[in-house]
This record gives sequence, structure tokens and C-alpha cells, in this order.
Amino acid sequence: MKIGVFDSGYGGLTILREMRRRLPEYDYLYLGDNARAPYGTHSFDVIYSYTLQAVEFLFSRGCTLVVLACNTASAKALRTIQQKDLPRINALRPEGQKVNVLGVIRPTVEVVPEMTQTGHIGVLATPATVSSESYVLELEKISSPARVLTISQQACPLWVPIVEAGEYENAGADYFVDKYLHAIYAEDPQIDTLVLGCTHYPLLLPKIEKWASEHAKNVRIVAQGTLVADSLADYLLRHGEYRSQLSQNGTCVYLTTENADRFSQSASLFIGSPVRAEHICL
Repeated sequence: MKIGVFDSGYGGLTILREMRRRLPEYDYLYLGDNARAPYGTHSFDVIYSYTLQAVEFLFSRGCTLVVLACNTASAKALRTIQQKDLPRINALRPEGQKVNVLGVIRPTVEVVPEMTQTGHIGVLATPATVSSESYVLELEKISSPARVLTISQQACPLWVPIVEAGEYENAGADYFVDKYLHAIYAEDPQIDTLVLGCTHYPLLLPKIEKWASEHAKNVRIVAQGTLVADSLADYLLRHGEYRSQLSQNGTCVYLTTENADRFSQSASLFIGSPVRAEHICL
């Protein structure tokens, strides 16, 4: 049995890369729904439907755990899948072969409050993640009278297309990095912790860090890869019923709903090593 990793496109590869670095012994199956990306501009119903299709496909291909390495899917579909669909799916499976779905928002939220000094946190994300207010709701659960958190959000609708088009290192991306960062700091100049609430955004990290060095002071920028990888390692340590099902051959298979050659070429940039993908239909 494998660990499934799902994203609407390429961004989840930044999560997969850190998971394989942290837990190299396990077998992984990555699925990118690139043909229908980006998810960030779709409605709840569409995102939920697409995500459920992908999750059920990964279960059918031998995954016992599926990580939604996509903030939009985690924000819009994870809770419904966990509460509505997993009981149905597990009821049909043999005893001792249960499956589960995990997200990327909770592992991030659990550590971010420890990073901020001012208590002012900024979340940069897709329009769908922002509208869901998942980060705000989760962070407010942790907030207390002794530790009040102020959360600001900024939708960055053009960052994913820039990354997917391979333009993230080019000068044209600078304008849109500046546009969205100026907007969130205009709302709250006291932000000292910026959460990259989309797995595509680490590709823009050098430009975001450069902007922050020029326009903000002592800002900590949080990418999710290592946080999610550490959270998965802890989860497997605590849940032997899943760990015992996982095969340990150190393999990784890549699937995409778009052209496999195109995916392989672009995915290699995210992973930092050659990728050979297989085309599938959902």
C-alpha cells in the first residue's frame, strides 16, 4: 500500500519533495489533476467533486493514506470527504484495511502561532482558500485572551497561473508579487508572519523574500513542505494501523490528467530530478 499525494496541478510536488526527504522509505503515488487546474477559481461543489474523484482513484490504486497537498482542496473538500465519504468507503473495505485522507492546513496552523512575535499573521492563498476562511477559523480556535491573533488574508489569483506557465523566475512575475504583498501590508502593516497558503507559492519564494527585505521588517515566511512532512511522520508514529499497511520500497509513481510528457518536463523543475509520468483519466 502506498501514500497518495494529490494536487490540482504541480504545487503539491513541493509537498511530495519534502515528504520523500523526511520519509524516503515509503512508496508514493502522486496525482496531478492538471487538465482541470487551477481549482482556486471553482465553486465548492466543483472542487469537492473533483477532489473526491481523485481520492477514490488513489484508493483504487492501492493508497491507504491520501494527502491533499492542495490548500484549495483541503479548504473546500477535506472536511466533507472525511465526514461524509470516508465512512461509506471504509464500510466497504476489509477489516484492518481502512483508509484516510489528510490535509495541509491543520499542520500549518498548529505551528504558525509559535512563530509570530506581534500576533499579526498574513495568509496568501487562492481565492477559494481565502473565501473558505479555513485559515482564519483554524487560527481563531488557537487564539485565546492571553494570545490574541490578528489574521489578514490576501487572494493571489494570478500566482498559480504564473507558476504553472513557468514564468515564476521572470521579471513579469515581479509586478504581481508586489501587487498582492502591498495589498496585504496595506491592510495590516504589523504582519510579521506570512503563510504561503498554496503549494505553488514556494516557487515564488525568492521574489517574495526579496520584496519583504525591501518593504517589511523581521518577516517570517512560512512554506508548508517541511511542516506537512513532519506532521505526516508524527501521524504515522501515532497510527500504527496505517503505518503497518504501507510498503517500503522507496518508490514514487507520477500520474497526471494532462499530457504526460508536458507534465514530466514541468514536474522535474518542482522536484529537482527527472520525472516520468503516466496519463490517466478521472
